[in-house]
Amino acid sequence: MDVFQKCLDWDFVKNLRANQSYPYFQALHEKNGTFIATEEHEMIMLGSNDYLGLSNNPRVMLAAHEATTRFGTSSSGSRFLNGTLALHNELEQRLARFLNKEKAIVFSTGYQTNLGSISALLGRNDVAIIDRGVHASIIDGIKLGVGKMVRFRHNDMEDLEAKLQAVPEQAGKLIIVDGVFSMEGDMANLKDIVYLKNKYSARLLVDDAHGIGVLGEQGRGTCEHFGVEDETDLIAGTFSKSFGSLGGFIAGNEDVIDYIQHKARSMIFSASMTPASVAAALTSLDIMETEQVWRSNLLTNMNKFSGALRGMGFDIGESNTPIIPILIGDTVTTFKFWSLLQQNGIYTNPIISPAVQEGNELIRTSVMATHTDEQLSHAINVFEQIGRSLDIIQPILVDK
Repeated sequence: MDVFQKCLDWDFVKNLRANQSYPYFQALHEKNGTFIATEEHEMIMLGSNDYLGLSNNPRVMLAAHEATTRFGTSSSGSRFLNGTLALHNELEQRLARFLNKEKAIVFSTGYQTNLGSISALLGRNDVAIIDRGVHASIIDGIKLGVGKMVRFRHNDMEDLEAKLQAVPEQAGKLIIVDGVFSMEGDMANLKDIVYLKNKYSARLLVDDAHGIGVLGEQGRGTCEHFGVEDETDLIAGTFSKSFGSLGGFIAGNEDVIDYIQHKARSMIFSASMTPASVAAALTSLDIMETEQVWRSNLLTNMNKFSGALRGMGFDIGESNTPIIPILIGDTVTTFKFWSLLQQNGIYTNPIISPAVQEGNELIRTSVMATHTDEQLSHAINVFEQIGRSLDIIQPILVDK
């Protein structure tokens, strides 16, 4: 049997390309904040994780440029050996202070953060109890380790308790959830999760990639929003969302973070964050701590866009974050909706299985602090026209 046969037989992408509805790996020829251009279309970006718009912030770009001039384009090694710069240490110290934790470490990507941290923590007698909606990097981190994985139904606290009860008392228990779930935009029930964590002597890791910089009075994320920072053992996140950069981090107890730093294979065997990425993240952190206007603008834009979509009859689920899904439930219609949006100047992300369960297909939209009122008003009109044309929302009935 040819090991490549599965590749030759796979026709999903071939069919999408043949029907001119292939949505992936689109090359952006221009990207300037909320405006992007592909080879065929100029569009308003409504699919970015750059929630505060900091990737195009002049201060952030200048910091990246200056760091490149000082250190070059690469750290040229792993953190374990020659790839640790003074900038890495400064960022880790600042993050720990910002998140009210004893210590933080940074990885080259958010994916590597979960891959290395979780696999390092889970021994043979340990069990990870995870929400079914968590990011793929969490699942892969568990699989890389030697611990066991148990899943509970999404945000279902009764099921979580049942799963905790079934874990042998002598086993180590690590509950892992996303703070904000990346496809549907809803939040974990952290207060209830903390209660169960304490009741069953478990530990808690919250991946707050989509919450930090967005939620909480000081922008510290979902744990601050729910008032459970002190009872959350580990907080992980990325710099590729609100920070407008690239990389990942995890923060918590000093001994635990020190252990991860020396055991995480994805840190030891990967080149470290580039100087530009570290400097950009540091400057973005400065902005998060001192310029509240960006979170305020984001909240205003989020409320305008989600309120308009809900008012028109779109099903946007339980999202109360900048991630606003348009729930469709059918792959063909999802791709058709996405294609019509592009033709009308709106960039979004079509999400199908396995990113969501079959029957939960959706258009993932996300607003930014830097969207203008005019851009959002135009996008709302386009969504309404296409939604009615595809019978996703009901047409307006006119009395004769």
